[in-house]
Amino acid sequence: MTRLAVAAIICLMFIASSAAVAEERAPAEVVAEIARATKTAAGQPINLPQGPLEVVASIYTLTPGARLPEHKHPFQRYAYVLEGALRVQQADSSSRIYRAGEFIIESVEHWHYGATVGDAVVKLLVIDQAPQGGEATIERPPAP
Repeated sequence: MTRLAVAAIICLMFIASSAAVAEERAPAEVVAEIARATKTAAGQPINLPQGPLEVVASIYTLTPGARLPEHKHPFQRYAYVLEGALRVQQADSSSRIYRAGEFIIESVEHWHYGATVGDAVVKLLVIDQAPQGGEATIERPPAP
């Protein structure tokens, strides 16, 4: 019985030391790629303006039932859905629903709008890249 107890203690010590070694080897950072693309949501190649750029990062919060006005972006814009679900409707009738954890590479110079889906608030991390002082969004003028 004593040999069995000693063997059990040795096994427990081995397991504990193995866990400590595994803990020491845990990476200091974990990188999870969320997107990689060469085209926008409308299928355009991703192109950046020439010259010095200004990067603006913003958090957008949209209440349930919100619909943004129809608009376009003259420069590249990216969005990461932090919460909720957003439907992006392109003027050509194609649409896609983006949910929390998804990345949006918005179309450039294409009219579109976004609308919340469901009863949840939508939160977006939006990143614009444009010449300094450049407009990030242009709303479509009302039809005459």
